[in-house]
Amino acid sequence: MKKIPALSTFRLLLRPFVLRDAAEVQRLAGDREIAATTLLIPHPYEDGMAEEWISAHGENFNRGLGAVWAITCNSAGFLIGAVGLSMKPEHEKAELGYWIGRQYWCDNYATEAGRAVLEYAFSSLGLNRVYARHLGKNPASGRVMQKLGMVYEGCLRQDVVKWGQVDDIILYSVLRSEYTSDDGPQLSV
Repeated sequence: MKKIPALSTFRLLLRPFVLRDAAEVQRLAGDREIAATTLLIPHPYEDGMAEEWISAHGENFNRGLGAVWAITCNSAGFLIGAVGLSMKPEHEKAELGYWIGRQYWCDNYATEAGRAVLEYAFSSLGLNRVYARHLGKNPASGRVMQKLGMVYEGCLRQDVVKWGQVDDIILYSVLRSEYTSDDGPQLSV
């Protein structure tokens, strides 16, 4: 059984989630503002959901379907958020997803973690394309995608319903041939 590798940047350690992270995942992801800015995070975030989510990571990685990392602060080790890839290996592509605890917004943690994961996706996994989507009402996530060198691909108008409200999905991507990590953090797999 393969294990999700740890990735490190200047300020962050991206490591596999462990079950003891569940309470903090529930606290951070359970914030209504986090759920409001993402499509798949539920609110309320019920007891047991974090454990179920974390328990699926190893099998999904071994089946080549995805990799999810806990974003932690290098110096103190506390959990900041999550970043992951949902992979389609037959098409040499993956979707990048992330969330950051509200108290850690505006510190560029999502960008730093995203760069490390893109480097891993292109250099270690050999993917050709990584894409990401954000809700139209969450332009801050789009700015992260732009900082990662992703290119705007389009808007799926009124594509989803979140909490009874119709919203757009905005799509970005980057190809291996376009990606440069020269100005990004150093990665150690």
